[in-house]
Amino acid sequence: MISSENCKYVQEILKRLSNGASVTLEERIFIKKAAEQDQKVNSWLKRAKRLQIGEDSKDSIDKLISDLDLGPIDANSLYKPNPDDLGNWFTGAPSWLARS
Repeated sequence: MISSENCKYVQEILKRLSNGASVTLEERIFIKKAAEQDQKVNSWLKRAKRLQIGEDSKDSIDKLISDLDLGPIDANSLYKPNPDDLGNWFTGAPSWLARS
């Protein structure tokens, strides 16, 4: 869980990211680390990336999937699991979902 100060800082960075404004490398690293530690920040980051690429929902189902952060961030995602191996299915998952 992040502090309220860091939460405001994260939201300010993500607002700039979603609008296509410049974000420094240090800010991107900070956001990446925060997203790995906090599920809420991870969700905010996905939403900001969707807004940045201008992903418009075509119908109500697409909008629901986007709002629930269920679909991939982009259609050309490299994440293509091998259906034969359950372990491969979770590659690329956030660190909070990894086995302990």
